[in-house]
Amino acid sequence: MIGAIPEVHPGQTYPNRRALHDAGVHRPLQAGICGTKQSGAESIVVSGGYKDDGDHGDVIVYTGHGGRDPDTRMQVAAQSITDPGNAALVTSYLEGLPVRVIRGANTDSPFAPLQGYRYDGLFRVVSFGSKSGIDGFPIWQFRLEALPEQSPPLTEMLPDLIDDSVTPRRVVATQRIVRNTGVARQVKSWHRDQCQVCATRLFVLGGTYSEAAHIQALGTPHNGPDVVGNVLCLCPNCHVLFDSGAIYLTDDLTVMSGDSEVGPLQVDPRHRVRLEFVRNHRDRWRRS
Repeated sequence: MIGAIPEVHPGQTYPNRRALHDAGVHRPLQAGICGTKQSGAESIVVSGGYKDDGDHGDVIVYTGHGGRDPDTRMQVAAQSITDPGNAALVTSYLEGLPVRVIRGANTDSPFAPLQGYRYDGLFRVVSFGSKSGIDGFPIWQFRLEALPEQSPPLTEMLPDLIDDSVTPRRVVATQRIVRNTGVARQVKSWHRDQCQVCATRLFVLGGTYSEAAHIQALGTPHNGPDVVGNVLCLCPNCHVLFDSGAIYLTDDLTVMSGDSEVGPLQVDPRHRVRLEFVRNHRDRWRRS
């Protein structure tokens, strides 16, 4: 399961890995990453297993899997981005999928529990890259940030760890949330991550990338549904243009920019774009 587990809340503790497994919070009894390239990462365990890890509370720099001697805990070989665990985290980054984070007892981290394991909520993979690790071998690292909408936030769970002397963080609001539900992933799969407007397919490390754009926007006041007929597969540029009304669709699914015709919307035969949502989007920006 990707995302939150019903009845499991941030701050919940478990005595051992078997208890984590039985609760469905983190299924593997040994591996630190649960997931596959196809599905994305379900969960990770942060317990100081790699020297290059960095635990900063709401931000975690997580070292990927592979290349470590199990006896000495030294890095003895390069890590591969194709390792199933590492590839799963890449998919989570590309698809914007949440990852459950579990912290294990670790004397090197002030954010770790004193014993056992603690579920610390959902995080998002915001970036990743390769570098030479402390032991001299190439490693992959993933930066994860806690999702802000969780309750309670980590800073409330651990009030004694707040230091008012540190530089305060500035809250930054993004222009839009890239939602990636099962519906969105289905539409993107039909189009193989190729933009339906400009036909761009972005090739990135670990696969291809596109964004799902809801035609009639979700949430108040637009209240569009999350169904395949209300979703387009777009590149980031065309997503911004569409969301801001710079491009829109006619009833015959021609892409328009103002009064100029851009071209036909590319539509897979399995993808039925519903005209009520197209008209809602067009009328919304005409009124604007």
